[in-house]
Amino acid sequence: MSTSEIASNPLKSKWIQLVLGVICMMSISSPQYVWALFTKPIMGQLGVSLTELQVTFSILIVLQTFFSPFQGFLVEKFGPRLLLSVGTVLTGLSWVLSANLTTVSNLYITYGVLGGLGTGIVYIGVVGLMVRWFPNNRGFAVGMVAAGYGIGALLTTFPIADSLASSGLQGTLTFFGYVIGAVGLLAAQGIRVPHADRVQTTSQVQAAASGIAPKTMLKTPVFWLMFLMMSMMSTSGLMVISQMGAFAKDFGITGTMVFGMAALPLALTIDRVTNGFTRPFFGWISDKIGREYTMTIAFGLEAVAMFVWVMTRSDPVLFVLMSGVVFFGWGEIFSLFPSTLTDTFGQKHATTNYGFLYMAQGVGSIIGGPIAAYIHGATESWMPVFAIMIALDATAAILAFFVLRPMRAKYIQSAVYS
Repeated sequence: MSTSEIASNPLKSKWIQLVLGVICMMSISSPQYVWALFTKPIMGQLGVSLTELQVTFSILIVLQTFFSPFQGFLVEKFGPRLLLSVGTVLTGLSWVLSANLTTVSNLYITYGVLGGLGTGIVYIGVVGLMVRWFPNNRGFAVGMVAAGYGIGALLTTFPIADSLASSGLQGTLTFFGYVIGAVGLLAAQGIRVPHADRVQTTSQVQAAASGIAPKTMLKTPVFWLMFLMMSMMSTSGLMVISQMGAFAKDFGITGTMVFGMAALPLALTIDRVTNGFTRPFFGWISDKIGREYTMTIAFGLEAVAMFVWVMTRSDPVLFVLMSGVVFFGWGEIFSLFPSTLTDTFGQKHATTNYGFLYMAQGVGSIIGGPIAAYIHGATESWMPVFAIMIALDATAAILAFFVLRPMRAKYIQSAVYS
């Protein structure tokens, strides 16, 4: 695409599209990433247990992920601008309607169902768009928009915490619901698909795999290995996201101050920064040294960081700082897995294909949400939960190096020469 064409219509610039994609992602991040701030006031208002309440979070993630293949198909059929507009409106509406909740069942439908469908459409649509706009740097590009989803809640964590204290649960959900819906809807109006020449690539591997459809992809062992690994990594991260308010309270952290600020909101804010930065960082690294080598480093880092974190859990300062390291070792899965998948199976069906892989996030939400809460309730300790998560991280790192790397290389070689 020529410079004059871009000058006449800036929306045809891949960098403008990247910025708009980041804004859309930021607008839908709060329902997942500030959930820990809502658990305590919602439990108090509805009088429900943590296990019962965490079903809401699981519904959010399950619908965000298990419907993503269908959502990806709709994005490819009707275009990303329309679908992203619908998704951002549903996301904001989920909070506005949740403000009037009277039962946990109502919360499941509003915050869970509407929020899950809305955020899912936007997430899968933006990621699928970026792997097409940036065919030769997709690790970095996907990492950037995934960073928007990771750090978007950075802008809302402290304001929401303050609003809960001053305006209560209902006022907070109503106000921020309108804000996140409006911001996302405006950004979605500028979304465009790339011109055909933009998605061309000189890679022999990608050219050979440019037309792999979902039904063919789902028959390959390499896809299911990636699905297993992403499920493992999603479980550990979503356990922390959904349960952090609960285990921080049990560890005696929520009532403490660190650097003059409340420990839990500060930890959540630092987490948003590291969780966001790690996505383009490791995405860029993977563009340079390869996907599997980067996975091994990042997944291993999270296993080590989580072990150190739980061992130093009684120190508020270390709790806050190590939580950031844990998220730095986790958030990159949202740049590494879609990039690896598209490298392997091509970009023609990239949005729908990633929709199937993204369902692993739903598996992680079930294990990391209510099942983790159940294990804690049965054992009256968070130690078994953390032990399971550390084992999952370490296993994923080993699989990346010793199994995925040779398996994917063999598959790509067969695709090139078949």
